[in-house]
Amino acid sequence: MKAVYKRVTAWGLPLVLAGLLAVAVWVSLRADEQPPVDEQQSVSAASQSTVPQDRESSQAEQSSSVPQQLNTPTGEIQVDGSSTVFPITEAIAEEFGILTDRSVRVTVGVSGTGGGFKRFCAGETDISNASRPIKDSEVELCAESGIDFVEVPVAFDGLTVVVNPDNDWVDHLTVDEINHIFRPDDYAVTWADVRDGFPDIEIALYAPGADSGTFDYFTEAINGDSGVHRSDNTTFSEDDNVLVQGVSSDRGGIGYFGFSYYSNNADALKAVPVVNDGGRAITPSNETINDGTYNPLSRPLLVYVSLASLEREEVAAFVEFYLTDGAWLVDTPEVGYVQLPEEIYAAVLERVRSGVTGSAMAEAGEGESLAETFSAGSK
Repeated sequence: MKAVYKRVTAWGLPLVLAGLLAVAVWVSLRADEQPPVDEQQSVSAASQSTVPQDRESSQAEQSSSVPQQLNTPTGEIQVDGSSTVFPITEAIAEEFGILTDRSVRVTVGVSGTGGGFKRFCAGETDISNASRPIKDSEVELCAESGIDFVEVPVAFDGLTVVVNPDNDWVDHLTVDEINHIFRPDDYAVTWADVRDGFPDIEIALYAPGADSGTFDYFTEAINGDSGVHRSDNTTFSEDDNVLVQGVSSDRGGIGYFGFSYYSNNADALKAVPVVNDGGRAITPSNETINDGTYNPLSRPLLVYVSLASLEREEVAAFVEFYLTDGAWLVDTPEVGYVQLPEEIYAAVLERVRSGVTGSAMAEAGEGESLAETFSAGSK
């Protein structure tokens, strides 16, 4: 047994010692390869990134070539008012949202021009859609609340008189005949009352509500006084889609609303040519609305912007987009109105940037064109 022990000790001990030495060397080398604890944490954090360094450099270069993304505004914009102007502002808001990667939320309500001004003058909204100029009473309401505003025309509209597509007797109407249908007294009950040769079919009327700027404009242009309107056998609604559905399902029906709602429902409605001040029966179209031959039912559409809201980056950017790169949306098929001439957009944009407050429309002279009213440096 001693002999065996001596033999193992003689040639086993050196091997054990050599093995222990090798392990010690290996442990030492591994320790040298490991970074300190704080360096390990940095490496761990870096290892979570799956983007190689060269790709990060490439992305940085791409970002530097798109500067508008670096200064994208954020926030919320509250808009309310005219159902007529709604399609324009909604389209502008959608496109603006895409360009800003949805960093700005634009909420667009439809309470009618009058309802919109009530909220606007109470400081509840940043922008008010309007299918007519602001009234003196509304200017006073805003002043009482300390609301200064900038008046911004955005498009032309031709207020369109429509009948059911199965109405095969109306080829045109004069202003006097339209007045006979919509006036509050001594009105036409049947189509036979409007013109000899028309059938004895009862007339059903479909009209915007009293808070609508379209209602105000129509009654003033046709009945001679804002707000004067027949109520018998009449359906009133702030929602133009209700009016479209009413006329399209009633052979004796007649109604009116903005050109956009007609153009987007032309397959279900028939637009009535209106005899203008030159004695010609004119059908509303982009051309006749723009050149003024479709009268007296052509008009500018506007938005009113709170001066205090304009101090916010997102509101200023939205309004500028409305008057520049977004203006093309006005006469797309989905919106259906008529763009203003470029010089008007440019003059209005200068007023916005300069913070020119008040209503230029209210101060406009008799027969003054929109271009004259909003010319650079005016009022």
